[in-house]
Amino acid sequence: MRRIIVLFILLIPISYSYSQQTLTLEECRNLAIRNNKELKIATQTIKAADYEKKAALTKYFPELSATGAYLWNQKDLRLIDFGKLGAIGELLGTIAPEITDIGHLDIQNVWVGAVSLVQPVFMGGKIINYNQITKYAKELAESMNDQKLQDVIYQIDETYWQVVSLVNKKKLADSYVLLLRKTNSDVTEMINEGFATQAEGLSVKVKLNEAEMAQTKVENGLALSRMLLAQLCGLSLDEPILLADENMDHIPVRETQTFADVNEAFMSRPELKSLNLATKMLEKKENIVLADMLPNVGVAANYLITNPNSFHGFKNDFGGMFNVSVMLKIPISGWWEGSYKRNSARAETLISRLEYEDAREKIELQVNQSVYKVNEAHKKLVASSRNMESAEENLRHASFGFEEGVIPALNLMEAQTAWLSARSSLIDAQIDVKLSNVYLTKALGKLTPQQQNNNQ
Repeated sequence: MRRIIVLFILLIPISYSYSQQTLTLEECRNLAIRNNKELKIATQTIKAADYEKKAALTKYFPELSATGAYLWNQKDLRLIDFGKLGAIGELLGTIAPEITDIGHLDIQNVWVGAVSLVQPVFMGGKIINYNQITKYAKELAESMNDQKLQDVIYQIDETYWQVVSLVNKKKLADSYVLLLRKTNSDVTEMINEGFATQAEGLSVKVKLNEAEMAQTKVENGLALSRMLLAQLCGLSLDEPILLADENMDHIPVRETQTFADVNEAFMSRPELKSLNLATKMLEKKENIVLADMLPNVGVAANYLITNPNSFHGFKNDFGGMFNVSVMLKIPISGWWEGSYKRNSARAETLISRLEYEDAREKIELQVNQSVYKVNEAHKKLVASSRNMESAEENLRHASFGFEEGVIPALNLMEAQTAWLSARSSLIDAQIDVKLSNVYLTKALGKLTPQQQNNNQ
């Protein structure tokens, strides 16, 4: 019998024979960012907020408007009824018919037009605060876009390394199944030759069936994870994808402690920035409520034109005039309603401040937890590497003993199972190192498209 351990190791690096698209982690991130619908919505939200900001700026300038109207009347106006004057009315109509037109006003076609210019002078600070709110709203949209961007990158990284983990688990499952098939064949020969019992043969078959079931589960999980990654990247679910890190065999072990400054997270986390901007917007909302309780002053200038006009008699032509006005509005009964609204706005501002403080505490805890996870992941990797070395040595001894006939098949399978468990734990530890660094980077608010996995 050939050395089983050699066969086991040689079977691990099974590669794909068909052509696939190879993607790096950075390429997956870029594809996801380019194709993510929520990021596209966030971009349009920023544009909308920018337009609102520009629209608010126009409130500082005069408002110019033009109004026009046309009216058709069935009848004209006659202010004097000459028929009631009797003979005198008939005489005037005969001698001087133009006299009877004195009281006749032609209003069958009436044209009215006006041009108005209104300039706010003092609106209680409403315009200033409204402009500041729109400015904060644009910054808030940008901050929420940054948060969504980090969420997308985080999801891509998590799925990417999950696929890498399952690829290596599948290779391990495939090699283990092949090894058990080889062991099953050898044990069958030994049973036929009288060197092994039927019980040993059944034990090997049970292990082989369990390994084949585990192999199927890993294959299904890998297929679904690849589909998820393709969907996140905006690719076809049927398009085969090969990841650049699928053949990851070893990660350098670092035993140094990882530290993080929580103040960096306070400065970088978009969630805190968003809550801070929301608080500022609510403070400005308080000022707007107060502005509704203060006097408002405005200046207006108008030009009015009519046809018929009555500036020099009543004529069927166009005539107009200018006027200038100063408007003052002082709320009186609105003070009671305004005071309640202002108290409500103050409560909303206080709620936002409390949410900000609560978020700071949670982020501080999250950063500390992420640091612990990074250090724990590296310690786990060190331990898993040592366990792997011990399992390999144990498997070598068991394989040699089995070949020499001094160790039964059951002990060999126990060594194989221990090796499989150690190898699987090593894969998990390697992926944990990658993901724990991703978690820490996100907790610090520094998970950007330029953040590469090679600095982990």
